[in-house]
Amino acid sequence: MEATKTAHTRAYRQGALVAKDFPLSDVSDYLRDEDTVVWVDFCAPSADDMVALAGELGFHELAVEDALGEHQRPKVDYYSTHLFLSCHAVSAKLIKGELDTTEIDAFVSPRWLITVRKDEGFDMASVVERWDRSPDLFAHGVSFLLYGLLDVVVDGYFGAVNAFDEYYDEVSESLFSDAPLDPHEQRNWFGTRRALVQFHRLVVPMREAVSGLMRREHGLIDKELDPYYQDVYDHVLRVSESTDALRDLVATIVETNLSLRDYRQNQVMKKVTSWAAIIAVPTLVTGFYGMNVPYPGYGETWGVWAASGLSLTTAAALYVSFRRREWL
Repeated sequence: MEATKTAHTRAYRQGALVAKDFPLSDVSDYLRDEDTVVWVDFCAPSADDMVALAGELGFHELAVEDALGEHQRPKVDYYSTHLFLSCHAVSAKLIKGELDTTEIDAFVSPRWLITVRKDEGFDMASVVERWDRSPDLFAHGVSFLLYGLLDVVVDGYFGAVNAFDEYYDEVSESLFSDAPLDPHEQRNWFGTRRALVQFHRLVVPMREAVSGLMRREHGLIDKELDPYYQDVYDHVLRVSESTDALRDLVATIVETNLSLRDYRQNQVMKKVTSWAAIIAVPTLVTGFYGMNVPYPGYGETWGVWAASGLSLTTAAALYVSFRRREWL
């Protein structure tokens, strides 16, 4: 099998790192030693890369198809010789109302962990750093390597939750501003709401995936690592509950925004109607006195003053009445 530029490799023997960045052709050589565990990471591999490695390690054809496909939901599939895990790393760019996701697939067996990333959106260096922080756990082999991957991915969810939380705090404060929302901000609102729904759809299935890994009948996870996987599961639950709360908050914000818009519209209509009523009184009086027929004060100076006084007095009375009712 030819080496590929998009692959990173590591080999651990009895809990210690013995080699890294070796050619893929050496994977079989390292696996001949029963005490050795191998990790291989692909970024955007070609079909030939996956088929070659599948032939060497015995991947199931359906798992290979899922790894090469697009838009897999978080899940765990079990096969006779290995399991297939699919999860997503996320990064929220709420200024643009977007959620960046990177699908990470993993082929897992007691002797090896093969990770496949769809793009460079997720840096595996953070996972390697997490592994290196706990060298005493390397003795648990693939169980620990898989835990380190899940721990980094799930911890990244909290950053997205905090970003959504801060964004909607700002939105909540701006709701009561007198300045209307510009179209760009409204579009950003919609994009962020859609990103939250997308995030929720990625988080909820992760509960089932992590829970499935912890089941005893599969025998993949060492008993000593149960507290670590339980910690990851608890983090997923916290994120899931936070997304549920955020979705409720978004629904409340939308309802409040609509209510405030209707309220402001009613306030404007009251003011317009009140001023129209005030202006209508002088129009009525002058219209009456403008008729070409005799009337009290017709052709007299006092008639002009009477019409003017009646108009001003009535308009002033309406203005005071509307101000008391806070219509103006």
